[in-house]
Amino acid sequence: MSISLHTKYLGLDLKNPLVASAGPLTGRIDTLMKLEEAGAAAVVLPSLFEEEIVSEGVEIALLYDYQNEGFAEAQSYLPEMEDYHTGPDTYLRLVRQAKQSLTIPVIGSLNGTSNGGWIQYGRMIEEAGADALELNIYYLPTDPDTTSLQVENQYLELVSGVRGAVSIPLAVKIGPFFSSIANMAKRLFSTGADGLVVFNRFLQPDIDLETLAVEPRLVLSSSDELRLPLRWIAILRSYFEQSLAATTGVHNPEDVIKLLLAGADVTMTTSGVLRHGPGLISDILVGLRTWLEEKEYVSVEQMKGSMSQRNSPDPAAFERANYIRTIQSYSSKIA
Repeated sequence: MSISLHTKYLGLDLKNPLVASAGPLTGRIDTLMKLEEAGAAAVVLPSLFEEEIVSEGVEIALLYDYQNEGFAEAQSYLPEMEDYHTGPDTYLRLVRQAKQSLTIPVIGSLNGTSNGGWIQYGRMIEEAGADALELNIYYLPTDPDTTSLQVENQYLELVSGVRGAVSIPLAVKIGPFFSSIANMAKRLFSTGADGLVVFNRFLQPDIDLETLAVEPRLVLSSSDELRLPLRWIAILRSYFEQSLAATTGVHNPEDVIKLLLAGADVTMTTSGVLRHGPGLISDILVGLRTWLEEKEYVSVEQMKGSMSQRNSPDPAAFERANYIRTIQSYSSKIA
């Protein structure tokens, strides 16, 4: 039986649902080529940070120590600060070289601080040849006078501005901390997002008890973290047709299969390939194909979303009832 792994994401036809997400391995041409050789259907380049462009010297060093804790790329693998450049030329060169060297889609990633920066650099990334653009949004509201509505509107204004400036497909990488994720997804789609990447993995600061300093601490993801995007993709897929990408916790074929059943169009991995190398992608694809054959599916499209909340035999399992059942099951083990 011939099995088709093809899927569609952001309007792009992909040979399979496994995408190498933004990280150190997608920042170099040699490793990008290894990821493609291993079977990656698309790659997301590391984020272009507006701070790298508009700041210099001490300001960049401070941002390196503090703000980089807030994005999903593995910080301990980042280059030393002297390797950074304060203009977009290096990044745009990477986009162009990736397009020349790869046959799979290349997705640019942008993390800005000002509406003007998002728009300007988004347009530059498009002109450099990126097939799509991912907005890697990290905004940590700490002012107690800032309301949740103000935060949400800031996201929407940003997406609207970038959407008006670029014509390539636009994905928004969001965190899980909105009061109503489903409503926020609806508003983002209405504003012009072609897809959502669920979820941004915000790395948290730690306190060093020896130096009494606040330090970023990298912990690569595990499969246990899969459950948060799994739940919300299953819920969102029940309401929206736009593209959904799952990220965080993708380490093996089982992780990919679960997310596809929930309704993901693609699954993205960074921590997995950092641990095991690009060859992990080949292993995952073999496992995915084997499972499809065993379950007599003919394609990824056939199984995609078949266990979303709407299609699940137990829709309540994705909501509050699941919490109650989990507590009850644990209590029964103690008894």
